[in-house]
Amino acid sequence: MSVWKNLGEKTVYQNPWLTLNLADVELPDGRHLDHYLIRQRPVALATAVNEQGEALLLWRHRFITDSWGWELAAGVVEVEKGESAEAAAAREMLEETGWRPGPLKHLLTVEPSNGLSDARHHVYWAQSAEYVGHPEDDFESERREWVPLASVPSLVERGEIRSANSVAALLLLHHMHAAGTAAP
Repeated sequence: MSVWKNLGEKTVYQNPWLTLNLADVELPDGRHLDHYLIRQRPVALATAVNEQGEALLLWRHRFITDSWGWELAAGVVEVEKGESAEAAAAREMLEETGWRPGPLKHLLTVEPSNGLSDARHHVYWAQSAEYVGHPEDDFESERREWVPLASVPSLVERGEIRSANSVAALLLLHHMHAAGTAAP
């Protein structure tokens, strides 16, 4: 079995969002290498799918890649406060969209960069949502819209859905909707 062994880590940099560590890694053949890795808090994402087969999404700009795209509402899980991933997903959806999700269901968990980071993104979805009012965190996006799941493959192909966690979640919801398992 080819297993890389982490023999220990030392912190190089740390802030509330991430910790950059340098690990002493032993390869299966016994050689050692220094490997940088990023430790991060878990992230929770959420959307709702309405009766018309549309998912609630955010149209936002990401300054790091200087790109625009559709994404799910997302944010870090406040584990230090005892928050669960499901509760964080509901909180983020309400704060970023102004919509309170109905009962959430776990859709998937992805590791978007597992060769560099231990980040886990937990995606939830609801079959209903209630509009509460203008989003508290309206600065997070240019707009919030119900986007047809049927359009997801072409949006991904055109680069209008770029975030790996949103791509995975929306393609799965598209598949489920086509199979009749994502309808309210």
